[in-house]
Amino acid sequence: MLKAKTIVVVLVTLCIGFAGGFGLRPMIAPTQQARTIAAAPPATPVSSEARGTQYFVMHINEARRVVAGCSVGSVRGGECTTAEDAIIKVEARERRKRFLGN
Repeated sequence: MLKAKTIVVVLVTLCIGFAGGFGLRPMIAPTQQARTIAAAPPATPVSSEARGTQYFVMHINEARRVVAGCSVGSVRGGECTTAEDAIIKVEARERRKRFLGN
């Protein structure tokens, strides 16, 4: 008897949940926006993430250009700190080489 009641309660709860989901769907994801997203052609992946320190270590001139842009205010975001870190690492490596005579 207890098992049958549990099953009925679970089924009723699931039905209410599904009905609520279908009822609230227009408010959660409007159909016009859903169509726009579905109809959009696949774009080429454009990375909006900041380039890493390793990239700037390999392209030190680009790092210096980014840091100069950061000081002027034309470049913003995470690239400022990663470019500065890369410049610090490269200059430290150059100083170490000069000091050790390698």
